Amino acid sequence: MNDDFLQTLLLTGKLATITTVILLIKGLPLGYWLAYKRFRFKPLIEALISMPLVLPPTVLGFYMLVAYSPQNTIGHFLEHTLNLRLAFSFEGILVASVLFSLPFMVQPLQNGFASIPQSYREASYTLGKSFFTTFTRVLIPNIKPSIITAVAMTFAHCIGEFGVVIMVGGNMPGETRVASIAIYDEVQSLNYDTANKYSFVLFIVSMVILTIIYSINGNKKTL
Repeated sequence: MNDDFLQTLLLTGKLATITTVILLIKGLPLGYWLAYKRFRFKPLIEALISMPLVLPPTVLGFYMLVAYSPQNTIGHFLEHTLNLRLAFSFEGILVASVLFSLPFMVQPLQNGFASIPQSYREASYTLGKSFFTTFTRVLIPNIKPSIITAVAMTFAHCIGEFGVVIMVGGNMPGETRVASIAIYDEVQSLNYDTANKYSFVLFIVSMVILTIIYSINGNKKTL
């Protein structure tokens, strides 16, 4: 294996790992909020979160690339105030990856929270436990299978991202060239052996992740 091959795989793993950690931290309170709160615009919020499931990745990538442009308000603020240019950078594809993978984290967590009987929360509050204690000691332990599923699905989705990444980050070795883009690039160059190596690694990782998910769900149903 050459250095470029390993570098690309490490970058892919780095992107997927950081994206998953960020979304887990954000997804737990968001999933709780969506599971238990009732308000007028909740369907709209849920629709916006679920948009990446039906929206072509290139559409989201295009709008994010436009937003990153220094000619627009967001891009101008980032570049001139924070000295940060997101277009064609790792930070840029990370932000895009977080937005595009959001439903893969939030939906399993929301369903997990919604499946917990209301009596669990009521009993905890009756015993004088705080919201934080109830959330961390009562609710989260009861949705461990949902958490594992959410983490696995998010990570698997991240390692296979193509449209959003290539629109926002291009194909810059060591910076934005992840495995899915490398496969396309190698096929275009007729380097099928290298493309096969990348594909095989992603295939094995995806298979392991799906096996874990189905094993957890299968064990949960037998309990």
